[in-house]
Amino acid sequence: MHMPKSRPAPDKTLRAMDNVSGRTSRGHLKIFFGYAPGVGKTRAMLWAAHAAKERGVDVVVGCVRPNEQPQVMEMLGGLEQLPGLQVGPAVQEFDIDAAIARRPQLILVGELAHSNAEGCRHTRRYQDVEELLKAGIDVYTTVNVQNI
Repeated sequence: MHMPKSRPAPDKTLRAMDNVSGRTSRGHLKIFFGYAPGVGKTRAMLWAAHAAKERGVDVVVGCVRPNEQPQVMEMLGGLEQLPGLQVGPAVQEFDIDAAIARRPQLILVGELAHSNAEGCRHTRRYQDVEELLKAGIDVYTTVNVQNI
């Protein structure tokens, strides 16, 4: 009877591939998913960010729109926030360059399905998030089912 060889662990194989290609490790993505605006995705994300900060993680808010919700505005307190990128007289967007230069362990970037304004490097927010992950930065983000 033929005995099959043991299969290598997938994590070990991925690490070996990273070492061969010279890549740095990718960041991890956590999506806070909801069925509609206002169901608590941003609050849950901020709560998780505060918990990570308490564990000693370097957490930065890259782009979170509080939508004038007092609880969200209060929860932003105590977290470092990057200034937005001014792309028009009244338009601020996420500043990908500032985020990469700051290089936190974890960055909060709300509204994964957002379309960026003209003048941003990427047309869509998910492309900003992909660049952060490639740079080895962990990302927390939000998305509604209607955007899928």
